[in-house]
Amino acid sequence: VVGFMSEPRVYTLVIPRDGNRVLLGMKKRGFGTGYWNGFGGKVEPGEGIRQAAHRELREEANVDVKRMEVVGKITFVFDDQPVPWKVHVFEGKQLTGNPMETEEMKPAWFDCDDIPFDCMWADDKHWYPLFLAGKRFSGKFNFTKTHQLEDFLVEELDHINQLH
Repeated sequence: VVGFMSEPRVYTLVIPRDGNRVLLGMKKRGFGTGYWNGFGGKVEPGEGIRQAAHRELREEANVDVKRMEVVGKITFVFDDQPVPWKVHVFEGKQLTGNPMETEEMKPAWFDCDDIPFDCMWADDKHWYPLFLAGKRFSGKFNFTKTHQLEDFLVEELDHINQLH
């Protein structure tokens, strides 16, 4: 796996949750096309991480959440990307608006015990169980050729402060 010399690119990932359901989106274009995923993207210059998370959720699913809590941080290293990605994972609660298909994503609700892991990124099956159990976590995933998961480390954290 390629080592990195520059700062990671910062991204957000919001997974709206309503009881025993999560809202995921089928990625329709760009990086990750054809995968179910949470909603998120790059943090733009001058934008805060939380602000970016809300913006991406509105842009990709036409909804927002009243409560959003950081539950994880994941570093992704792709051998075909110039810098690693540091992704701040949020659990969103108290959805506002009705999920609508956008140019980028097609949202759908899934029961927590029926997550479509076969149509998701290879890393998801390793950290979603912690997310679904209400745990805090950190992880690092190394991919080759964009989609091939080579190795990873996921840790459950005792305290939210360990995320910073």
